[in-house]
Amino acid sequence: MKETLVSVDAEVSAAAAACPDCGNASTRVHSRYGRTVSDLGIGGRQTLLRLQVRRFFCDEQACDRRTFTEQVPGVTGRYARRTELLRGVLEKIALALGGRPGARMSRRLAAAVSRTTLLQLIRALPVPEPGSVAVVGVDDFAFRKGSHYGSIVVDMRTRRPVDLLPDRRSAGFAAWLRAHPGTHVICRDRAGGYAEGARLGAPDAIQVADRFHLLYNSTQAVDRVVRAHRKCLRDRPEHEVVAQPAPPTTSDEGRRAQLTHQRHAEIHALASKGIGTTAICNALNLDGKTVRRYRLAATADELLTDPATRSRELDEHVPYLAERWQQGCTNAALLTTELRDHGYHGSERSVRRLLQTWRVSAVPPAALAPATFKPRQVTGWIIQPAGERTKHDQAELSRILQRCASLHTVDRLVSDFAGMLRHRQGQHLDTWISHAQHSGIAALAGFAAGLVKDYEAVRNGLTLDWNSGAVEGNVCRLKAIKRAMFGRANFDLLRRRVILAD
Repeated sequence: MKETLVSVDAEVSAAAAACPDCGNASTRVHSRYGRTVSDLGIGGRQTLLRLQVRRFFCDEQACDRRTFTEQVPGVTGRYARRTELLRGVLEKIALALGGRPGARMSRRLAAAVSRTTLLQLIRALPVPEPGSVAVVGVDDFAFRKGSHYGSIVVDMRTRRPVDLLPDRRSAGFAAWLRAHPGTHVICRDRAGGYAEGARLGAPDAIQVADRFHLLYNSTQAVDRVVRAHRKCLRDRPEHEVVAQPAPPTTSDEGRRAQLTHQRHAEIHALASKGIGTTAICNALNLDGKTVRRYRLAATADELLTDPATRSRELDEHVPYLAERWQQGCTNAALLTTELRDHGYHGSERSVRRLLQTWRVSAVPPAALAPATFKPRQVTGWIIQPAGERTKHDQAELSRILQRCASLHTVDRLVSDFAGMLRHRQGQHLDTWISHAQHSGIAALAGFAAGLVKDYEAVRNGLTLDWNSGAVEGNVCRLKAIKRAMFGRANFDLLRRRVILAD
């Protein structure tokens, strides 16, 4: 039978040992006894180190200790059942994997311990005090999305997390800043809670708005404008479209438009009186996200967008059908048979319906299918730098911008704003805000108004080199740790794993 344990016998050869209390060396031996500690596995087998240790007398009269046991530096500690090397390895495993996964890994390393032992090792580790942090980064993370949030604080110079806070309220962040004075720069997102907490806790610190969030907020504004001008994304007029014509507006859509206008007027009427979002939600029985979406829209028409046309399998074969129709072939069964050879798997009935629309239409079908782009695709083209667009994307975007003056204005303003972000040209912010407010585009004017409310932080973000990239990276790592813990651990354990992890 294969032996599963490796035993190593050893004894200490030093002539003297130092008292752990007074530090004086002693050579007078009191007694000897055997001590067993676990060590790293050898050859895939669990290893036990059997030490012969001595107990010494302490001859120092001023010392309260009469006897003590010698320790082997770097190997043993008081009451330790594992060598310091094995304990260090288990601590690394516990911090990286947690309880159950760490216990499975320890068995593979021939140093099996339980999950509770690993968690105890984490909780026994000392957490370093952050002290004074000159440049602080802060962001929130979700314990439970939409319900309970916490905050992570990062030292931007070392790019390491220094603390976790159990909430994201301004009072908690302000209290942390007061407890750790010396902060000169605070990198944050555009949340009002952190802005207020920074103002209260470190009034002399420079606040820097994160450039990623500025670009993200501008993208949201562009997306609202593009969706409001969805009709301008069509490549050709509606009467030239080859596919089936859009159905007429139904009574349900009419009622939807009427309800949208009525709800928009009610929400803006209450907001103009200074009533907050929560009170409006309770008064109109609406969700908070719905109320915020209506408040951001300057007009109800921005909320009324055409429903996206559902793609069909026949759409990609329309050019071929149009060409055959112009050649004089109008038989649905024959055309369906030909389409089968081109990979069509739909029904003959769909082909017959399309041909019927062509028969009753006064406009002959064109051989090219109209190009209709999704709003999200056009938004991406506008946000993307001109030098990074492909020739095809640039050509398609230029055709769209020629048809819509509003989208052309949006493209110009967003390009200027992105240039300020990339080249740190915060001195042009005032001019850009003025142009956006007088552009006549409600979404961009609202975005500019938000920049004015957080003007100093936004200008610093467009001027200084500091950003929240290191904070976002630590938030991603924190999410991975939190999900691996399955929500079973307490806040103190999560805090230790995040701060102490390599």
